[in-house]
Amino acid sequence: MKTLENQTLLFDEDCPLCQVYTTSFIKAGMLDENGKKSFSNLSEDEKNFIDIERASNEIALVDNKNKTVIYGIDSLLKVIENSFPWMEKVGNFAVIKFLLKKLYSFISYNRKVIIPNKKTEKTIQCTPSFNYKYRILYIAFAILMTDLTLYNFSELITDLPKGNFSKELILALGQILFQSLFLMKFDKKVILNYVGNLMTVSIFGSLLLTPILILNQFLSIPEIMIIGWFGTTVLIMFLEHFRRIKLLKLPNYLCYTWVLFPLFFLILIL
Repeated sequence: MKTLENQTLLFDEDCPLCQVYTTSFIKAGMLDENGKKSFSNLSEDEKNFIDIERASNEIALVDNKNKTVIYGIDSLLKVIENSFPWMEKVGNFAVIKFLLKKLYSFISYNRKVIIPNKKTEKTIQCTPSFNYKYRILYIAFAILMTDLTLYNFSELITDLPKGNFSKELILALGQILFQSLFLMKFDKKVILNYVGNLMTVSIFGSLLLTPILILNQFLSIPEIMIIGWFGTTVLIMFLEHFRRIKLLKLPNYLCYTWVLFPLFFLILIL
């Protein structure tokens, strides 16, 4: 595999995904042993020619010899295309390039609500700029994914009223609104950061429920086991929500209101 030499990817050390793919590039021989560097370890010389704000949003590939930089999906494509030349035509095809850029931005601008981390005392923080458009899109995507999962899962529990997508949508939107009421003293960014984390917990729960949905296509799973799996999933989600509340330094009562609203909704529909 052809190695791209004298090029360094600046990665967010608090982003597990960023760590995985930058390390993989080096292990696969696509970058040399100096092919990755933590964003927080930038030298003073590098700060003079790297756009720090842009590099926080889009991973930067630094040409150490010429002191030039490319960002985002272009930097990743350059690494990949060097080892797989045929990818150059595919990756630079207008429609594909457009979609890749949008997907990259969707993940990058939301990476801190997908996998949050504790605030540190580092002088340079690799924190993406707050982007309302991509945050709203992420919340909408999470609502759709969660609603589809809950709708299909509710069909497996005979004691529940027959589900429909609109009920699940009302539950999701109602939960967001209900939780937001307890954050009115905070600004919009704090509320949307919390809602982003809230919906990540919902996606996490949906992923935990998915194996039962798949197995049920081939096996007859006892309803008591399905209910037990659902209860365990809710407990795990509660603990994850609590962990995120601590990281965000928000009031603990949000964990209890998170449980209260769906219980109230369940009583209404039974």
